[in-house]
Amino acid sequence: MRQDSFRHKGLRQQMVDGLRAKGINDEAVLKAMNEVPRHWFLDSALDALAYEDRALKIGCEQTISHPSTVAMQSQLLDLQRGMKVLEIGTGSGYQTAVLCRMGAKVFTIERQKGLFEQTRKLLADEGFRAQCFLGDGYQGLNGSYDRIIVTCGAPEIPAALMAQLKVGGIMVIPLGDGEQEMLRITKRGDSREEWQIEKFGTYSFVPMLNGKAMK
Repeated sequence: MRQDSFRHKGLRQQMVDGLRAKGINDEAVLKAMNEVPRHWFLDSALDALAYEDRALKIGCEQTISHPSTVAMQSQLLDLQRGMKVLEIGTGSGYQTAVLCRMGAKVFTIERQKGLFEQTRKLLADEGFRAQCFLGDGYQGLNGSYDRIIVTCGAPEIPAALMAQLKVGGIMVIPLGDGEQEMLRITKRGDSREEWQIEKFGTYSFVPMLNGKAMK
């Protein structure tokens, strides 16, 4: 079990207070983020920065998202306990852990082998019961999901992911090249005309890669 000191807990409470001030009002999200130690998912050299609202490098040319971004995406999911969630881009595992703590059944895909192996072990060691897969997130996983969350910038809405989203389900995805617009897509039916698309501001994520070889 990794260390979680009184200092860390105090800084985490300050982080959560800051998220609340920025408009995050889903108490389940705030509670989960107050319980999941973000510093566990970073190199110990970054410990002093772990609870600042900033993205930080995690290796493999990837980053851990701003806490405010994690909170916003989690809130937009409108998650209920027991829901089946597909996450595209496991990364550090922090977003995964937050979803697990909210009571979701999480299936998460990472394409970077080194990051996948490291994060899968961390999640298992700390009791976060996500099912982790190495693969091309653009294609999703065989299955049907209540919620899908994409944690990388997609140039288009992946057809495979929309096919795996249940009718009535929600996908949260940053869309665009370079700077992305955060979308919440509610699937009212199978045709595109039946998708309800809402926009929630601009963000900057690492790009989602379609069909590229995994490293």
